[in-house]
Amino acid sequence: MSAGRFAPSPSGSLHLGNLRTALAAWLVARESGAEFLLRFEDLTTGAAPAAQAEQLQDLALLGITHDGEASCQSERTELYAQAIHQLEQLGLTYDCYCSRREVREAAAAPHGAAPEGSYPGTCSRLTQAEVRKHERAGRRPALRLTGSAWSSAAIQTDDFVLRRADGVAAYNLAVVVDDAAQGIDQVVRGDDLVETTPRQVLLQGLLGYPTPTYLHVPLVLGLDGERLSKRHGAVGLQELIALGVTPQQVLGYLASSLGATPQDSPVSAEAVVNGFSAQNIPARPWVFDPNELRSG
Repeated sequence: MSAGRFAPSPSGSLHLGNLRTALAAWLVARESGAEFLLRFEDLTTGAAPAAQAEQLQDLALLGITHDGEASCQSERTELYAQAIHQLEQLGLTYDCYCSRREVREAAAAPHGAAPEGSYPGTCSRLTQAEVRKHERAGRRPALRLTGSAWSSAAIQTDDFVLRRADGVAAYNLAVVVDDAAQGIDQVVRGDDLVETTPRQVLLQGLLGYPTPTYLHVPLVLGLDGERLSKRHGAVGLQELIALGVTPQQVLGYLASSLGATPQDSPVSAEAVVNGFSAQNIPARPWVFDPNELRSG
């Protein structure tokens, strides 16, 4: 069975950009007859039941339904450990003791064949004496994928982190394991994540996982041309409802921005499915004008 997903971080309210991406992912799944799963990416936030409940409520108000129970990344820590062990057994990892400042400085320096702005593998060349020095200083290492994993591959990336220094699985490793474990074969997400895709495709190949199809939806911008955020005012569903805007109005506005409805009038989720085609999603960012929505 084919499956898509929406995977928000339970760090707070979903704004219209998040909800638009959720709607796009839901529509792609429903258009293709796939299941639609909801997964909370809570490795960095920890348990956040209040935020999860609010996000679930907002999606339900818009008619964005999911199949089965929502899951959490924190439920799959053993699977992440197994994947990391598999890469370690293949000799494809090394410890990295660099601080964030050192990583920024290393990425800014020119270096060889690695992609511009990437980590150049500084700690892959440490001597045993240097390792002991870091250990005596109390530095805890992150774990990186070695360049030998990608240097001969068609996909070029950098020595990205697999496990952070605090022992938590890094985003790229976790999301790849999550998608494989849940049978996700279609990923619809914001185009701010497009640069992570080569890393994830590489990991899928190394771990023997299938690669999903990817669709990256252009971001939502404020009137100032900057990425939509709370500084742009009422950009969350509950905030808009408090101003007298109905969920059906919000849904119609979002659906229109995805090319699913001819105008931004109130609409039901079922009606949006009937008019949706992924090919009609605009290729340019969508600029959110709050005056248009409130006047609707």
